[in-house]
Amino acid sequence: MALGFFGPGEDYKLVVLVRTDLDMGKGKIAAQVGHASVECAIRAENKDRKAFTQWMNGGQKKVVLKVANMEEMVRYMNEARSRGLYTVMVTDAGRTQIAPGSSTCVGIGPAPESEIDRVTGGLKML
Repeated sequence: MALGFFGPGEDYKLVVLVRTDLDMGKGKIAAQVGHASVECAIRAENKDRKAFTQWMNGGQKKVVLKVANMEEMVRYMNEARSRGLYTVMVTDAGRTQIAPGSSTCVGIGPAPESEIDRVTGGLKML
């Protein structure tokens, strides 16, 4: 399913929402954001090649934003999905800092910045 968001010259980005209530260390957050970014990129490459190419050729912009908890993260994920944006939820195996099965972050995109900002524009950077 191609999203069809292309506007002339619009930049594409990928956003990752990270839960702050889990108190993950910096390294753990980096790993979780990495998982979300890779999964989003693979999904775009397989399902929306034009968006993937636009994002890759534009420098693979990634923005990491914070959400307070699982409820807030799911609310933003559902809003993104309702607008036709691709999302990926990362669930941790629980081998290090957090309980097995904990959902740590959600990736959104890649998609045009304006489309993602309609959903996540009010969130603060991590």
